[in-house]
Amino acid sequence: MTTPRLRATRSAEWPDVRTQASDLIRVAGVAGAGGAGFPSYAKWTDLEAVDSLLMNHQESEPNYSIDKWLGKTRAETFATLFDELIEGAFDLIVVSAKWKDRDEHMQELEAETDGTVIPPAELPLDRDAESGVVFAYTENKYQYGMESVLLKTVDGTVIGSDLPTDYGWLVQNTETLYDIARALSAGAPVTHKYVHVSGEVPRDRFLEVPIGTPASELLRAADCPSDALPADAVIADGGPGWCFPIDSVPDEYGVRKHTNCLLVLDAETVAESTLGGGRIDVLEEYEWSDREMESEPTATIEPDRVRIPLATNPNPEVVEPAEPIVAVGDRVEHGDRIATPSSDGISIPQHASVAGEVTAVSESDIEIESRSDA
Repeated sequence: MTTPRLRATRSAEWPDVRTQASDLIRVAGVAGAGGAGFPSYAKWTDLEAVDSLLMNHQESEPNYSIDKWLGKTRAETFATLFDELIEGAFDLIVVSAKWKDRDEHMQELEAETDGTVIPPAELPLDRDAESGVVFAYTENKYQYGMESVLLKTVDGTVIGSDLPTDYGWLVQNTETLYDIARALSAGAPVTHKYVHVSGEVPRDRFLEVPIGTPASELLRAADCPSDALPADAVIADGGPGWCFPIDSVPDEYGVRKHTNCLLVLDAETVAESTLGGGRIDVLEEYEWSDREMESEPTATIEPDRVRIPLATNPNPEVVEPAEPIVAVGDRVEHGDRIATPSSDGISIPQHASVAGEVTAVSESDIEIESRSDA
């Protein structure tokens, strides 16, 4: 059994996690940074029902580095977050990564948290016998990125069609938890995203971009201008194992809070690799391991305009879009709230990711033209 390591001085700006976390996470507009982009606050509304947090640090796509880079370079931020969460909400925090990534990417986080290390052969762990921070390493497979598979692997929990919270678990991926740390400690809204660009591009990139940056800007950064793409090329949002074709031309598709990659794919390959619900799985169709992928963000895109989606999840039966509170012609500063949560259902606000002038407002998006003098 492990004992939580708490920092000697609790920072004054941290809120009471159990009573305030959900509200602060919502105010900051935090949504799942991968997958479906589900508003994160909804998972934190009933912390009395959970006692364990699982940080999905699996980096479940080949050659991707967002989570590994964050864990390595922001280890102190995560350690402080974990201390506050253990003191205020959870008995156990499990960080689950692949065993192959431990030596190169996990040493800083292990050292900062003084966590217990459990190798793959010793899983599932005994949840009742552990507390504090535990590193539960899995075998080197990509399927563990799904929270249902990961929970079963980590401690034997089978959730079926239920939610992890039904079994006392709250699951978040690494980038989402980083956004949550910033929301709780500083009230920082989510305005930027880390995104890879890969597939049929001359140069794979790892970029930091404002929410709403047109896909065409990311393609240009990968030396693949959209006007030079083959007529039948497919651009997908997501990773090789779990992505979906974008629903508009690249110049009109703004990066979502859940966008972790833009992939340029061959149309014939896509047709042969599309599964139920339109999901594309090209894990086996490309030699991903042979690609040279940047392991840290090498550029921050500063687009001339952004198109910020009002809904973070594409399912209207689950998530309501935010309601605009700006009009065409309004000037906004970076971080200003531009849309407020809907009073119906699950919904979060949206914030200006650049300073500039509002040039369009619709039921689905707010467009801002960046101004250097804004």
